[in-house]
Amino acid sequence: MREEEERRPRAGEASPSGLRLRRELGLASSVSLIAGCMIGAGIFMNPQLVLFHVGSPGGSLLIWAACGLLATLGALSYAELGTLIRESGGDYVYILRTFGPLPAFLVTYVSTLLVRPAGIAAIALTFAEYVLAPFHPGCASLPALLVRCVAAACILVLALVNCRSVRLAAALMNVCTAAKVLALLVIVGGGLWVLARGQAAPTLRDAFGGTSAQPGSVSMAFYQGLWSFTGWNNLNFVMEELKNAEKTLVRAIVISIPLVTGLYILVNLSYMVVMSPSDIGSSGALAVTWGNQILGDWAWLVPVSVALSTFGSANGGFFSGSRMCYAAAREGHMPGILSMAHVRHLTPSPALTFTSAVALIMIIPANFSSIVNFCSFIIWMIHGTTISCLLYLKIKKKDLPRSYKVPIIVPVIVLLAAIYLVLAPIIDQPQMEFLYVFLFVLSGIVVYFTIIYFQYQPRFLQVITVQLQLLLEVAPTMKNVD
Repeated sequence: MREEEERRPRAGEASPSGLRLRRELGLASSVSLIAGCMIGAGIFMNPQLVLFHVGSPGGSLLIWAACGLLATLGALSYAELGTLIRESGGDYVYILRTFGPLPAFLVTYVSTLLVRPAGIAAIALTFAEYVLAPFHPGCASLPALLVRCVAAACILVLALVNCRSVRLAAALMNVCTAAKVLALLVIVGGGLWVLARGQAAPTLRDAFGGTSAQPGSVSMAFYQGLWSFTGWNNLNFVMEELKNAEKTLVRAIVISIPLVTGLYILVNLSYMVVMSPSDIGSSGALAVTWGNQILGDWAWLVPVSVALSTFGSANGGFFSGSRMCYAAAREGHMPGILSMAHVRHLTPSPALTFTSAVALIMIIPANFSSIVNFCSFIIWMIHGTTISCLLYLKIKKKDLPRSYKVPIIVPVIVLLAAIYLVLAPIIDQPQMEFLYVFLFVLSGIVVYFTIIYFQYQPRFLQVITVQLQLLLEVAPTMKNVD
């Protein structure tokens, strides 16, 4: 009897043939989603890479500040798009409604098959390394198979949590975000303690000496810094699950991104105050080196904090990333099964399962540094296209009702930054990875005209869809845009 009651639609919900995702996310959970996605492995692993590319401590701090400003401007631009096109799916939906199906399909094709799963895989691998580090003291490298097994376990656990309940996934994000902010505050406090004792390292002397002015080096430094801000647009992927969506979106952006930017700059200053230039240059993970010098017997707290941070960041990637796949399937650009939701839990479990399966494949050959550069290049191609949508709507469709507007100079700045981040490394430091991106996009065009445009769907896919629908207990959904 209880099971039958759970299957019965609640008041205000559609019948099982037209399920809707629940609006579960308030302001606190929205702030937690943005901050929780941004604060991940990047701030613990990337500062020395930013410093390496830009060449000076002062230049490194400027890069971090510029990354925070660019993320804020980009998020505010996306917020106007979110209030105009009030659907889940983020970049995919905005490009679809503005420029049509082909560019939108290419975005979801590249994102769902490569960028999102690769990002989750990179974070899961980092989680695994920091979880295992305390059990292998003094080891230069951890057993590769063991690292991948722990990373796979991380992905599977997060997939189960997100399939079970939106509220449970949001609660996990809130807990992890609070813990990782506390960990960053400990690092900031350690730096202030060293300053108060007058024992600061000489890293900040001649702060801008040796700063690189090469466009390719600067763009690579931006890639590494911006990776630590990845997630600034994740709230746009879950617009249909926000309470009071239009106000919550803008407020969460204004609170979360400046807060994270301030923390990042202070954490970098703490690293530079505690460690010498040679320590920073030779460190494989700055946070661990910092902990060994400051925390003594409590240094084990650092890998625990990083593991918790990356776990929360991967959870946020699952939560938002699967929604693009879900939205694309709803529009017919992905298999129909991925647009369905669980009849009791009202979560997009097929899309989550698909994302986790691809991420599990990605952990086999994954390398953190190469994933950052490769994915950042693609991400800023997508961001540039999405910002172009906003500029087009501002110029061609000025009369559309808007509850929130940004000055046109804001998306112009973000678009110019995106163009620079895409073109500078190609011109200054050409690599084979850029050719791979081009070939992957070409394969997406072939897939689009074969399957989508000509509507070629083998009959066996229909049989598989029905069987999966019964196995996963899922049903078609309708948009939640009222």
